[in-house]
Amino acid sequence: MNEIVEIGPWRLGSAYVFLLILLVMVNRQGINKEREIFISALRMTVQLIAVGYILVYIFEQKHVAVTLLVLLAMQFFAVHNIYARVKVPIKRKLRQVIILSMITGSGITIFYFLLLVINIEPWYEPRYFIPIAGMIIGNSMTGISLGTERLIGEMISKKDQIEGALMLGATPRDATAAIVKDTFTSAIMPAINTMVGMGIVFLPGMMTGQILAGLSPLIAIEYQIAIMLSIIGSVTITVFMLTRIGYTVFFNRWSQLEENDR
Repeated sequence: MNEIVEIGPWRLGSAYVFLLILLVMVNRQGINKEREIFISALRMTVQLIAVGYILVYIFEQKHVAVTLLVLLAMQFFAVHNIYARVKVPIKRKLRQVIILSMITGSGITIFYFLLLVINIEPWYEPRYFIPIAGMIIGNSMTGISLGTERLIGEMISKKDQIEGALMLGATPRDATAAIVKDTFTSAIMPAINTMVGMGIVFLPGMMTGQILAGLSPLIAIEYQIAIMLSIIGSVTITVFMLTRIGYTVFFNRWSQLEENDR
């Protein structure tokens, strides 16, 4: 059977029973998070419905300018979310590195995937471009968020160690080599762990959606492997740029360690 089973508004509404179960359990345990959970569910519903109508419009347009505008909006909100997620002050120069890393790393990966891996025609076909760009940018955003917070935290906590190395004649690169390495590793590990459990522990969302839409599981697997490798590539490039360029903003032109002010 290749026909898609439409859920419909009434059946969709019945799924909210799981939200009610959560609210009841939270209330009985005195966690006092009912309002936050309700607002989160309401925002999710409204946002997804709005996005659905927007995507219908965009898919009908099939215009390169519209697709690139959506890509720009994705990048903008991804960078904004990175700033919001990191709970420590971010230097202005580091913010610039974040923007450069996000745009360069995810941009290269998106266009490589669309032009060479799946070779869609036209390359700006929104039905392919937008979902794929969203997955790549979203995972890169998570990697950079983790990397930024770890980098800043390590530079602050190991300030004395770094300054001691500098006094002994080490360059800023040598003095921060271990920090850069640890930051890079911790930032890419979530993507690697996801890849390890994929197919055995869980079926990823993209593959599940394609199978439910009637696509052959073998074709869905091909797409999922390709997109997962692209996600790993994008996270690697963006985090590598963040760490390799980011540590330099903590030093002045005399190779002295600066305070992490804005």
